[in-house]
Amino acid sequence: MADDAGVGPTLCSEQFGSGAARGCRAAADGSLQWEAGPWRWWRFPGGFAAGPAGRDGGAGGSPGAALPRLSGLKAVFLPQGFPDSVSPDYLPYQLWDSVQAFASSLSGSLATHAVLLGLGVGNAKASVSAATATWLVKDSTGMLGRIVFAWWKGSKLDCNAKQWRLFADILNDIAMFLEIMAPIFPVCFTMTVSTSNLAKCIVSVAGGATRAALTMHQARRNNMADVSAKDGSQETLVNLAGLLVSLVLLPLVSNCASLSLGFFFLLTALHIYANYRAVRALVMETFNESRLQLVLKHFLQKGEVLDPTAANQMEPLWTGFWSSFSLSLGVPLHRVISSVSELQQLVEGHQESYLLHWTQARNRVQVVLSQTAGPESILRAATHGLLLGALQEDQSFPGELEELRSRIRAGPKRESSVVVRETHQVLDKLFPEFLKGLQAAGWQTEKHQLEVDEWRATWLVSPEKKSL
Repeated sequence: MADDAGVGPTLCSEQFGSGAARGCRAAADGSLQWEAGPWRWWRFPGGFAAGPAGRDGGAGGSPGAALPRLSGLKAVFLPQGFPDSVSPDYLPYQLWDSVQAFASSLSGSLATHAVLLGLGVGNAKASVSAATATWLVKDSTGMLGRIVFAWWKGSKLDCNAKQWRLFADILNDIAMFLEIMAPIFPVCFTMTVSTSNLAKCIVSVAGGATRAALTMHQARRNNMADVSAKDGSQETLVNLAGLLVSLVLLPLVSNCASLSLGFFFLLTALHIYANYRAVRALVMETFNESRLQLVLKHFLQKGEVLDPTAANQMEPLWTGFWSSFSLSLGVPLHRVISSVSELQQLVEGHQESYLLHWTQARNRVQVVLSQTAGPESILRAATHGLLLGALQEDQSFPGELEELRSRIRAGPKRESSVVVRETHQVLDKLFPEFLKGLQAAGWQTEKHQLEVDEWRATWLVSPEKKSL
């Protein structure tokens, strides 16, 4: 390739993130001449010449001076290295999350106006002591609720982050509705605002915890702090815009209760819709119980593994909390056995690092984990339990699984321990293929979001696998 007049061959090159690289050549006077690169809008535009000392010079100017305004906004509101430093679902989630935050900010202004009205702001006959007492009762109720909810559900928020995120925002709308209705029933005002604040404190715990789980998912370069900080900046900007709009909106609707309520319902509908779209945009590559169940059923029926995008689109968001099937991982050993013979039944026929107890009549699976059980063993144990649950459902399975289900359903119910041993035999052939398919489809199998308790146990391993 012929060199340009007076310019030597390419000496070096550079690129910003995943952008196109630009080369640098030696000019006739010994200076460095940088090529112009096809930078994207958030990259440095154009090319710049560099002086002998290596500093940018010439007509291009310094990179900092050449940054366009949009690039400056990107640096303020998006994580460094965007989009390569975050997950692919970051941008659609953040856009819908900003829409819901804006709607929630406007709804919150209407609710705050109603609470202050109920407390007697602007009413000369209102008692400061009574307003203070109401405020203290409201706050103390919320503080207690925050502690109780964190104890009750704190360990479950990681497992179903999307469902709890959606639940938190819907509960927040209910809380604001109670605040708007509170002045209409002054006799129940204290109880109403206390209930509302209790709900808001639950929202604070669930929303904050799930936001942390989602930040961990979005951060791809050990940049959780940066992703979280920029999310806070985005939220602050949206809330500021909401406050400015509220200054215009409140004088227009505050004197008409029906108009205020109408605006609130409109904003609530937008808030819930935007939240649903935001949560639905998330593509989690780790398994919780519902995602694993979806992928396993599809694999059993069609022999294919759903990729994370397809499985996340199918994951239930409204009904993910309740199921007729119960799977408990990490249960204490004393809960599932009461005799030596029961222990022998659970141990024999396999050498896995978990013991599985199946209560067929209640469709409940309890799994005791060994001290040596790692993520892959826990994933197999969960797959084993979900397989037993699937065999209880009315759906067709290929080959050996259909025969196994027919034997389970034929005549009087077979002993659960026998069925568990048979499914161990099935999984010995099925699970390696399933695991390989998961990894090929893009699932992260070295970690998971399955709900696992802290109990671990040890036992004498069965000397050999018995053929049934």
